[in-house]
Amino acid sequence: MKKKVVVCMAVLGLGLLALAGCGKKEASADAKELNVQFVPTNNDGSMEAKAKPFAQYLSEKLGCKVNVTLATDYSTIVEAMASGKVDIGIMPPAAYVQARDQKAAEAILTSQLGAYNHETGLPEEGKLSGTFKGEVLVKADSSLQTLEDLKGKRIATLSPNSASGYIYPVAEMKDLGIDPAKDCTLTTVNDIPSEMTAVLSGQQDACFVFEGARNVFASKFSDQDLLKDLRVLYLTKGDIPNDAIAVQTDMEPELKAKVKEVFLNMKNDEAGQEAMSLWNHKGYEEADDSVYDTVKDYTAKAAE
Repeated sequence: MKKKVVVCMAVLGLGLLALAGCGKKEASADAKELNVQFVPTNNDGSMEAKAKPFAQYLSEKLGCKVNVTLATDYSTIVEAMASGKVDIGIMPPAAYVQARDQKAAEAILTSQLGAYNHETGLPEEGKLSGTFKGEVLVKADSSLQTLEDLKGKRIATLSPNSASGYIYPVAEMKDLGIDPAKDCTLTTVNDIPSEMTAVLSGQQDACFVFEGARNVFASKFSDQDLLKDLRVLYLTKGDIPNDAIAVQTDMEPELKAKVKEVFLNMKNDEAGQEAMSLWNHKGYEEADDSVYDTVKDYTAKAAE
C-alpha cells in the first residue's frame, strides 16, 4: 500500500454544539450550564477566539451559561455524543451517521449552504441547498482530465471520516475499478487550505475538497486566484447531505424545541449570522434523517 499520512484529521466544515448535563442524564429545559464543542473549519488558530461570541450568543438565547471548546477531530465528536458529554452537535454528515448508528444522536435540523453552479464553480446568488458535492481539484494547467487519470498519482485528502474530503471520491473511484489506497499515493493533511497549497506547489497532483472550497478559502491565498489556478477535475455524482444539528436521543422535548427554535432563527439577526459563518451555514431546515443513509452506503463502499 502506498498510503502515507502526514497529519491526521481534517476539518470540513462543520463543528459540534453541545448541551451537557450530568453524563447520560436527560437534559432538561431549565439546564443551568451548556457545553458547546465544534470542529474548526481550519487550523489557523483563529477559531477559538471566534467561538467566544458564539458562546455569548447561545447563552443569551438559551438563558444559561454556555461553554465552548473545539473538538480535535470527527472521532472525538462521535465519542462525546456517545458518552453523553455532548448533548447537541453541529455534526458533519459522516460523523452524524456514526453517532446515529450508536443511538447517540438524532438530527433535528439540517444546515443550508449557498448553492454553487456546477459548470462555473461560482455561487448562485440567493439560492440555498441542503446538499453539496465533493470536488477533486487539480492545477489549472494539469494534464489530468478524468477521474481515471488519477491512477498512479499523488492525492491530498482529508480524514477518512470526511464525506467530501475522502469517502465520496474514494467510493466513486472504486466504482471505476481504482483502489486509491493501492493505486494512488494518498496523503492525509490538516485542512483544505493545506490540501490546496500542496497541489499549487506541485507536491500533490490532486486533492479532495467540498464543493465551493475555492471560493470559501480564497481570502487565505491573497497572492493567488484559486478559481484560475485550480480547476475542478471531477464533481462527485453523489449528493452529500449538509451538517446535522443533532441532539441526544433522550433529550427532553421542551429543550429540544427550544434549541431548534434558536437555530432556526439564527439567520434573522446579525449575531446569529456571524455564528453560522463558523461553518459557512446560511440557515437551517427541518431534518429528513433518511437522506443521511446514503452517507452510510458510501462509507461502506470506501472502506471495502
